Amino acid sequence: MSPLRTASRLIPALLILILAACAADKPEVAVRPAIVVQPSGAGAGLSAFAGEVHARQEPELAFRVGGKIARRLVDAGARVKAGQPLAELDASDLNLQQQAYRAALTSAQSDLTLAKLELDRYQNLNDRQLVSRSQFDGKKAAYAAAAAKVQQAQAQSAVYGNQAGYAVLRAPHAGIIAQRLAEAGQVVAAGQTVFVLAVDGEREVVISVPEQSVSQFQVGRDLSVELWTGPGKRYPAKLREIAPAADAMTRTYAARVSFAADVGDVDLGQSARVYAQSDTGARLGLPLSALSEDRGLTAVWVVDPASKKVHLTPIKVGPYGEDVVPVLSGLQASDWVVVAGVHLLREGEQVLPIDRDNRPVAVGAPARTATAAN
Repeated sequence: MSPLRTASRLIPALLILILAACAADKPEVAVRPAIVVQPSGAGAGLSAFAGEVHARQEPELAFRVGGKIARRLVDAGARVKAGQPLAELDASDLNLQQQAYRAALTSAQSDLTLAKLELDRYQNLNDRQLVSRSQFDGKKAAYAAAAAKVQQAQAQSAVYGNQAGYAVLRAPHAGIIAQRLAEAGQVVAAGQTVFVLAVDGEREVVISVPEQSVSQFQVGRDLSVELWTGPGKRYPAKLREIAPAADAMTRTYAARVSFAADVGDVDLGQSARVYAQSDTGARLGLPLSALSEDRGLTAVWVVDPASKKVHLTPIKVGPYGEDVVPVLSGLQASDWVVVAGVHLLREGEQVLPIDRDNRPVAVGAPARTATAAN
């Protein structure tokens, strides 16, 4: 047999051996473990809104007259008493005006005294019929005019006396200075805010409600508040007021939530969360980590009970909560959904279902009774 023919017979055999060896060396694809849960009604439909603690009454304090601030007596954060001076204007011009109107009052009173003496003399002459009736009436009119000028001067003197007192800005109530908006040496107009006072008493939480949720917020609605300093502890609260129009910049509605019970001392400005139960009627919820996207739609990875393969399933969700999103349609309570590492999965990939404690999960378990609306 020729060497060429022998080689032609050996080549197919060698190829078969090489392919068999490659197949034997090819590693098996490891099944990826995946944490799965079933949709739950716990927390579904609960929306959270970030807020900040404010005083119920926060008047903006301003001088009733304009001028240059000579002294600022308190700073932001200072606790003040009712009637306590907060700032003073340079009252030099006001004092000069008050002196001018006091002098005008003195002059008017002198004119009134002279007019009274003239009227008395003409009264005596008129009784003796030594002057005409018209002359006597003229003196009566002059006396009445002098008396009116005295009243006018008294009123003007009182006004400028009050304005001299307005040069001192005083606290109308006891509380804490929340903001300081002017400084000594600054010229302010009448009515320009100098301080914002947080009046002692009831505290509230101010939140911003987005446009899509404002229809669910009516005055008097029951809510709950969780303070940043007390995580996990929620206080009953009610919606006291909501703005009739959205903010032009943020397109949200400012709302004030009052505590329904005494919560003790609450620091102004501290963070809080306001929780509202959604009216969407959703009975199922999923962790936010389970959400993915399918062609612009919200979707989740659902594990097939028979093949243990995952399939990307579009769903419809409600308003997002702090940790949970309500599921309106697209899922059943019996479905098992991947809640971790969803960005690493591929359509049809086989997984090993486990729970959060790394224990295997039987995804063919009996379904719960609750279902999402379809």
